[in-house]
Amino acid sequence: MRVDLLTREYPPEVYGGAGVHVAELVRALRRDIDVRVRCFGADRDEDGVDAYRVPANLSGANPSLATMGVDLEMAAATGGTDLVHSHTWYANLAGHLASRLHGVPHVVTAHSLEPLRPWKAEQLGGGYRISRWIEETSFSGADTVIAVSDGMRNDILRCYPTLDPDKVAVVHNGIDLERWKPTLNHDVVRSLGIDPDRPSVVFVGRITRQKGLPYLLRAAATLPPEVQLVLCAGAPDTPEILKEVQEGVSELQKTRHGVVWIERLLDQPELAAVLTSATTFVCPSIYEPLGIVNLEAMACGVPVVGTATGGIPEVVDDGVTGRLVPIVQAQDGTGIPLDPQQFVTDLARTLTEVVSDPARAKMMGSEGRARAERDFSWDSVSVRTQEIYRSLT
Repeated sequence: MRVDLLTREYPPEVYGGAGVHVAELVRALRRDIDVRVRCFGADRDEDGVDAYRVPANLSGANPSLATMGVDLEMAAATGGTDLVHSHTWYANLAGHLASRLHGVPHVVTAHSLEPLRPWKAEQLGGGYRISRWIEETSFSGADTVIAVSDGMRNDILRCYPTLDPDKVAVVHNGIDLERWKPTLNHDVVRSLGIDPDRPSVVFVGRITRQKGLPYLLRAAATLPPEVQLVLCAGAPDTPEILKEVQEGVSELQKTRHGVVWIERLLDQPELAAVLTSATTFVCPSIYEPLGIVNLEAMACGVPVVGTATGGIPEVVDDGVTGRLVPIVQAQDGTGIPLDPQQFVTDLARTLTEVVSDPARAKMMGSEGRARAERDFSWDSVSVRTQEIYRSLT
């Protein structure tokens, strides 16, 4: 069987969880089947990987139109495949068109949903209406839509109620347990400005509305004074959200020592060392279909404090592998907390409880590693994905 996997992100151009998912899924699938990767960006030197750039005459167009230009070229290149599998709206149109053009099944993996990310209009302008149309059209035409969590499946059926529920499957994200494991390296941690002898709360994520970083900055103001806040945060969606975070960090640094902001993308060994040194990891997202970063932290033996939203409760076993922070959210697609101050207060209280009991935090971290080993291996993701492929071909 040949599968053409269509994606915007692929190493080394990876900036989010979808890119990590694709890279690991390809590695696992290739043990059994022929996988051709078609991605955006610069040429890759990996066999079986072809990259596509924005057509020159669309280089200055709205990003959604530029994306469509790449998708057309990707769709045209998929002749001879048995099945196409697209990831995120950026590549969904390529999968939809390839399926129609070549008469092959189309599988979509949903990593997020455009109707639940209305702040994307800040980045795409009118192109946000196009990204929503692409996603809806592709989901409607797909043979199977894969959700990365049960929570995500519920969101898909809520956003697209005309979809046949029987064609929406759940395959959880996975984690490479050999690469992501407890990694003590105090030299690396110190080189990044972090004191490994002090407790720390670590955040990893893109600077985007859904990640809830402004709420975390407000909550951090009341953490015990000895606690460091480590922000591995970059790739801002817009200048506006970047400015908001910059101002929040600046205000926090006026009253606290140990606020460390790492804006560059850390390589995997560096990030594993940072996670391992943490007292707790924090995921303050207001929208999170699952959150691979939560699995990475768990695999490194670190407890996770996460918002009780989306797929996070399927990863974080409250009181066992970490803690869940309650949130009451708007149902208008924004997901913003109806009482932002209450959410900030609950987040601060929960983080304080975890960092104030390092013995229990360590125990929850050990339980998290065990759960990652038991429930989230990429081998199991590959097996389940191939079952879906075979059911369609």
